[in-house]
Amino acid sequence: QVQLVESGGGLVQPGRSLRLSCAASGFTTSLYTMGWFRRAPGKQRELVASITNSGTTNYAASVKGRFTISRDNAKNMVYLQMNSLKPEDTAVYYCYNCQGDWGQGTQGTVSL
Repeated sequence: QVQLVESGGGLVQPGRSLRLSCAASGFTTSLYTMGWFRRAPGKQRELVASITNSGTTNYAASVKGRFTISRDNAKNMVYLQMNSLKPEDTAVYYCYNCQGDWGQGTQGTVSL
């Protein structure tokens, strides 16, 4: 069955970086648009970044220039490199595919 497993979250100070990974199984990621969304406490879900099967990327205005989404089709993996992190980036980050599947999420916390 389809499974998406996120990892790489943690606690970092403002200005530092995190790299999130998403391991997919049960389908071939190269065929689908993949992406990340996040949910912060008390806020609505926000689409952070997406990447099409041809490699076209799209970012939320709040992360553009700081976050980079990438994919390794040979490994069925999707990544989110998050640089210059801010406290407002604190959220649970979820990997998803365009078929409506998503993982259990990984917590990213930005705090002194």
